[in-house]
Amino acid sequence: MAAAREQTVDVDGRSLRFTSLDKVLYPSTGTTKREVLEYLEAIAPVMLPHLVDRPATRKRWPHGVGTAEAPGESFFQKNLDRSTPEWVARGTQQHQDHSNDYPLVNDLPTLLWLGQIGALEVHVPQWRFGDRHPLSPDRLVLDLDPGEGADISHCVMVAKLLRERLADRGFDPFPVTSGSKGIHLYAAADGSRTSDELTDLAHEVAEQLEAERPDLVVSNIRKAKREGRVFVDWSQNRASKTTVSPYSLRGRARPWVAAPRTWEELDDPDLKQLEFREVLERVEREGDLLANLP
Repeated sequence: MAAAREQTVDVDGRSLRFTSLDKVLYPSTGTTKREVLEYLEAIAPVMLPHLVDRPATRKRWPHGVGTAEAPGESFFQKNLDRSTPEWVARGTQQHQDHSNDYPLVNDLPTLLWLGQIGALEVHVPQWRFGDRHPLSPDRLVLDLDPGEGADISHCVMVAKLLRERLADRGFDPFPVTSGSKGIHLYAAADGSRTSDELTDLAHEVAEQLEAERPDLVVSNIRKAKREGRVFVDWSQNRASKTTVSPYSLRGRARPWVAAPRTWEELDDPDLKQLEFREVLERVEREGDLLANLP
């Protein structure tokens, strides 16, 4: 993008107005909105396939993530508001006692619009819309979240154990460092199971591993039991739940990204979360490591 602080740009036939391009969104690295938008534009070819036709929940930091001493204001947004461009694709999800109208991030203009409004994180479910109706889930996810006293190395141990147990059930998982503290494991699902059925399967796997390694694994959602262990969050397979999308930025102290990794990388004792420039370099070199994931 040019050096102007504000500009209106034609993106694939859509007119987008970008403002406050020099605003610093990540103070610890000086990363500006302009750089965030440039990242989204560059990562779109591999990020969009993981977003298309999935209702997107946005976590927004309109004024940046701030610092540890003064965190930036953030909020989740599900429903579309009046400022949403009319050309944004959308889908309506029926919840137990209400419905929400969500954007579908199906193209580059929509992805850049999210960057413009400070939606640093994009969260989506494990299913897609088909002809305006939710389809059966096409992937399974497990979120490995280290408790106090545990770290990413503990998540790696758990990920390897889960890989074996998922393989026993016909799943081939792909690891993603979450851009926060832990690791996500994704596996393709064939659409023959409902969200409830996949949730039950994921819960069963987590409980089985907890029974075998209670020193390392927790499957109970109560945080009080997580100290020194890794919580295996199986619940994100529910139809109403979401997980931050692969390649999404995170609203953390640094511009970390939910970054697909190889299993060989998990053997690195210096494994760490990756920043957006590192992810772009990897994609240019290796392509999308999740290309076989729906």
